[in-house]
Amino acid sequence: MNNLHLRAKILVEALPYIRAFFGKTVVIKYGGAAMSDTALKGSMASDVVLMKYVGINPIVVHGGGPQISGMMKRLGKEVKFVKGMRVTDSETMEIVEMVLGGTLNKEIVNLINQHGGRGVGLSGKDGGLIRAKPVKGVREETCHVGDVAEIDPRILQRLEGGTATAGGGAGGGEGVRFIPVISPVGADEKGKSYNINADLVAAHIAVSLSAEKLLILTDVPGILDKKGQLIPTLSRKEVFRMVKKEEIRGGMLPKVEAALLAVDSGVRKAHIIDGRVPHALLLEVLTDQGVGTEIVS
Repeated sequence: MNNLHLRAKILVEALPYIRAFFGKTVVIKYGGAAMSDTALKGSMASDVVLMKYVGINPIVVHGGGPQISGMMKRLGKEVKFVKGMRVTDSETMEIVEMVLGGTLNKEIVNLINQHGGRGVGLSGKDGGLIRAKPVKGVREETCHVGDVAEIDPRILQRLEGGTATAGGGAGGGEGVRFIPVISPVGADEKGKSYNINADLVAAHIAVSLSAEKLLILTDVPGILDKKGQLIPTLSRKEVFRMVKKEEIRGGMLPKVEAALLAVDSGVRKAHIIDGRVPHALLLEVLTDQGVGTEIVS
């Protein structure tokens, strides 16, 4: 009986969050251990599907750096990085698109479908979603490493059932149930392909859709203080102070930069959460405790 009471308590605890986020968009950057552990893959997919069925509009943006490196090695191509950027010539770009837009994207879509959702796989090229540009100070060997120039969210608005800004009225009916899954590849006005940091793409998409939340999955508990303790909430000012003191550094920097981009541009909250925790998405969105650090403007 105690277990039944506990389950009821959990459902009641979720109710105000379901009410608050009903009809709102949540952008999820999916990566790290959650993409390689079988059990975590399943919990991510079920979390996303449950969100959709309670009236939240989840959009998944995925990375895939380790999988790209693995494929390059299998094909006999050397993996190199320059100042943290993958050396991405034309041949490497073909591998990137094959892994991100093909294998990984369709695997995530299939997972969502297996858990009762209706995933739709996209790359940034579909519907002109992501117009890309080269990163600043680009070198010849990283000539396919890109940045976001512009987002056209109309295809996403159609899929999630929102009002499209052109080309017809609101989506409806069965379209409301679609869950977009996006690989971070875009093209410039001349059609040249670019590989773009998935954290950055997720932030720009969240901004373009006026999302309620940006959730970035990581392989750490969140942002930690000097004693290694999790910091539940940080303001923009506090984040800048920690970056200046190099208390935030390394692989956490691009995630924090993406979070700041989002909250500075109208997204209400950005969360950096521990993707190694089963059902981390539901714990962060629909419970009092959460499992990471939220960054607020």
